[in-house]
Amino acid sequence: MSNALTRRTFTLATLGAAFAPSAPALAQAREKVMIAWLPIMQTTAFYVAQEEKLFEKAGIEVEAVRFEAPNQIIDALVSGRAEVGAPGTAAGITVLAEVKFPGTFKVFGLQGGGIKIGRINDGLIVASNSSIASFSDLKGKTLGHLPGIQWRTISRHMVRKAGLDPDRDVRLVELAVGLQVPAVISGSADATLSLEPAGSIATALGEAKRAVTNACASVIADPFYSGVSVLTTKFVTERPAVARKIVMVLDEATRLAESDFARFRKVLPKYTAIKAGQVDVVAQPYLRPFADLGDTDLASYQALVDVFAAEGVLKNPIKVSDVILRKGEIGL
Repeated sequence: MSNALTRRTFTLATLGAAFAPSAPALAQAREKVMIAWLPIMQTTAFYVAQEEKLFEKAGIEVEAVRFEAPNQIIDALVSGRAEVGAPGTAAGITVLAEVKFPGTFKVFGLQGGGIKIGRINDGLIVASNSSIASFSDLKGKTLGHLPGIQWRTISRHMVRKAGLDPDRDVRLVELAVGLQVPAVISGSADATLSLEPAGSIATALGEAKRAVTNACASVIADPFYSGVSVLTTKFVTERPAVARKIVMVLDEATRLAESDFARFRKVLPKYTAIKAGQVDVVAQPYLRPFADLGDTDLASYQALVDVFAAEGVLKNPIKVSDVILRKGEIGL
């Protein structure tokens, strides 16, 4: 197990009238909730909730902490420095941490993309003049990926499925979100396996491109979910009413983002590396609220978890259904 998973490192309905505060409620202090988030497209529902002041309307004061690497969010949740992992929290690391520290997490949303639904989650990004067209072309090359065990494991799996040895044929390097496209353009990495908006930025710049679109969905599961929304079990147990509000807020924000993404494109530069002139080319993510999760969604999430077992990172099997929030736990 990675050192990232040690205790030392980790130290359905709309809001509507239910969240309309009465005069006495306005006078009361809002419930404070610590939310950790990553500046990627999968986090869009959180951006919408912030912009539409949905948390405030629900009587919640958000203390938002931005991180640049997926494992940092899980570290914050396990150590008690955050109570909620915003949409886009690493789905695989969440399960690995749950195995290490049973009973820590409750997943209540999924985020990603898919080929059949026409939503982009990830891509193999290369320089615009590169001859790399697939993972099988990476022999002797450098492949960048997000820091942490999740994307290292997924990258190794993608390389292996392409018929290459991830230990001998390809050099894997960790690159933070904002460094991935510059690394490809500068030549310090031959390719990156990147989450959106990296692919959209690459396309907009014209100096890089997607060699493969929705690479993970083509190999692991379609749709493919690499992001989740997470509550800590401690938060659910100690403050179920507030946890319920968080779920309802993010479910409503997810529906808004799904139904009117064009309207919310303009807020992306405030939260991500997307520039104002690039918002029109950004791919819309596929966001699934808690209320709508079904068998297909859970099977897709299970397929990701099975990758960790196949790569030897997860020693014992785990069912994702065991970490999914149950409505009764928050009184829904």
